[in-house]
Amino acid sequence: MTSPDAERGAAVHGGPRILAARDRPRGGRVSVTGRRIAALPPTSFFVISAIFHYLGPSFAVLLFAHVSVLGVAWLRIASAAVVFAVWRRPWRLLQRLTRRQRWVLLALGVVLAAMNSLFYLAIDRLPLSTVGAIEFLGIVILAAVGTRTRRNVLALALAVGGVAALTNIRIVNEPLGFAFAFANCALFMLYVILGHKIANSKITNTHDDAASTTLSGIDQLGAAMLIAALVATPFGIGGALPAFVHPSWLLWGIAVGLCSSVIPYVADQLAMARLPRATFALMLALLPATATVIGLVVLGQVPTLQDLLGIALVIVGVALHQDRDQP
Repeated sequence: MTSPDAERGAAVHGGPRILAARDRPRGGRVSVTGRRIAALPPTSFFVISAIFHYLGPSFAVLLFAHVSVLGVAWLRIASAAVVFAVWRRPWRLLQRLTRRQRWVLLALGVVLAAMNSLFYLAIDRLPLSTVGAIEFLGIVILAAVGTRTRRNVLALALAVGGVAALTNIRIVNEPLGFAFAFANCALFMLYVILGHKIANSKITNTHDDAASTTLSGIDQLGAAMLIAALVATPFGIGGALPAFVHPSWLLWGIAVGLCSSVIPYVADQLAMARLPRATFALMLALLPATATVIGLVVLGQVPTLQDLLGIALVIVGVALHQDRDQP
């Protein structure tokens, strides 16, 4: 049995929030790898998520010339679902969940399927920077909900100004694209809300001595991704069929799933388990800055002075923001 002091220490470092009960050996000890992961600062998980958030779409764009947009979205979701199924076997959670928790997973699965599909439909018609800027509008609302001090209001204003400088939304003659982009914005808000909920959910575990244990958000995410694959299949499987006779296209689709729906979503769960929702939402303002850096390193796109100003404003805003429990 783990001592009370050890349990309290793990709670401080976020251990129970990111490790499922089944990941603990019978002696009650958390694995060495688990302890090392738990000891990492939550911002490190967010940085990983931010980097892969834009590597995924770069792979997806390469596929649009060969596979339909909804077909690429299905390849992304389905390949991620397969990875989670093999890695986490999330169906073992079902009998340990309450009815309400099952509804949350069902809702998250539907949101993931619709959000990923609408995002690709939007970037197929609009510049990625425009879609990203619209997506951030919902995040501003989530960050503002948790803002209670003048310091945080200033932090939020700086981050919004930086994103505006980076993205520079412009009107284009594509009303359907804007409809997809705003729908994706609303669903991205729901993803953050539901993702934060599963990252911090608890159930009664009859197999442990403790009265309750914190479920792994990653296991629940895996279950939601399986649901997303089922929801997306009627709409995307037909468009994805050409990839099954072209191995290189199929490999690109799998790469999209890993980079867009496995690595960043897992990193999000690890960060959400230890960050307030408003703080996590504000940190998403770093995504446009990350896109600029990736554009420079991978695509050779040199940022302008306006881009550099936007990056600086976002970084200052995130650094200035203060959690409720900070002194």
